[in-house]
Amino acid sequence: MTAPLLVATDLVKSFGPTTALDGASMSVRPGEVVAVMGPSGSGKSTLLHCLAGIIQPDAGSVTYAGRELSTMADGPRSALRRTDFGFVFQFGQLVPELTCLENVALPLRLDGLRRRAAEARAREWLDRLEVADVADKRPGEASGGQGQRVAVARALVTSPKAVFADEPTGALDSLNGEHVMRLLTGAAKDTGAAVVLVTHEARVAAYSDREVIVRDGHTRQVEFA
Repeated sequence: MTAPLLVATDLVKSFGPTTALDGASMSVRPGEVVAVMGPSGSGKSTLLHCLAGIIQPDAGSVTYAGRELSTMADGPRSALRRTDFGFVFQFGQLVPELTCLENVALPLRLDGLRRRAAEARAREWLDRLEVADVADKRPGEASGGQGQRVAVARALVTSPKAVFADEPTGALDSLNGEHVMRLLTGAAKDTGAAVVLVTHEARVAAYSDREVIVRDGHTRQVEFA
């Protein structure tokens, strides 16, 4: 069996007097889609943010490809988030002043790729996510479903090893949500990227290989038959 790409062990994280994680553990293998489920306030988004190196846990460890992420300095963690990780958020968080094409190309430009090459790769991903027709539009001119597919293209354009999706269909109707999930998980499988998917919806979790349930800061693994 393939060794895990990401491993979280006994994570503890508090915000003031509120404990978000209390000994949470999980792992993700390359190419695997893992749904992190739980009620609001259970700690699932905090767990995702620790796995992605956005926040550091108070205790416990996170390792990525054998490297200790939870104690890594800000600079190297930021570099990993730019090169090895992709992110999809509930409301897309596209830059409104840029076109959809420029939004998708942005991670490549930040990593030093020349504009023409970056935009050529961005166009390939917009076409793959079936939103090539909005390339020259600004996000406000695209529909919600189109905007979220643009956000998925931006997350995948750098060929990340892991994609972190936090309620990626939460702002969409069921039809657009299903479309986004098919494209996201299909593209990730094709490229071998692992996906950590935070959701509270069973229909979204159905696209995963297995589930991790978070409740009161604790985790429980659910293996599919």
